[in-house]
Amino acid sequence: MDVNAYVECMTRPRTVTVMRFLQILSIMLLIGFLLIALLFSNLIAFIIVIAAGVGIWFFGLRSSVEYEYTYVEKELTVDRIFNKTSRKHVADYKISEMELFAPIGSHRLDGLAGRQLETLDYSGGPGEPDPRYVMIIEGGKRLILEPSENLVRAIRTVAPGKVFTD
Repeated sequence: MDVNAYVECMTRPRTVTVMRFLQILSIMLLIGFLLIALLFSNLIAFIIVIAAGVGIWFFGLRSSVEYEYTYVEKELTVDRIFNKTSRKHVADYKISEMELFAPIGSHRLDGLAGRQLETLDYSGGPGEPDPRYVMIIEGGKRLILEPSENLVRAIRTVAPGKVFTD
């Protein structure tokens, strides 16, 4: 595989439970205050109905999250996608700054138990079997990713001594 390869992959969508709960709560508020507003012609109830409608829209946009990884020119870019409608750039990581890349349950990660690392989860969550990998970045960051086989292969091509699949 070419060192300057271009690989793109997506994670499985992850439902954000808090946002889903807030969306359902907003729906209940909308229905309840809509009835009050219609029965009693209450202006405050109409304002709450409008706010609940905005809440339904906002929380609905953020209720499903997936990540897209783009590998090009020895750099990994991570973007967050909300409800398959809006995209936000999260971070860029240089493969040259990577210390280790291994599956989440790998014995290769045992030596990191005592280190204080900031954990950033860019995965769709655990699965069966668990598809997630851990990438340790210099400077104390532990990234949890859900890479495709092509992405693992591309990173292994650049840093063969730091990438493990066992």
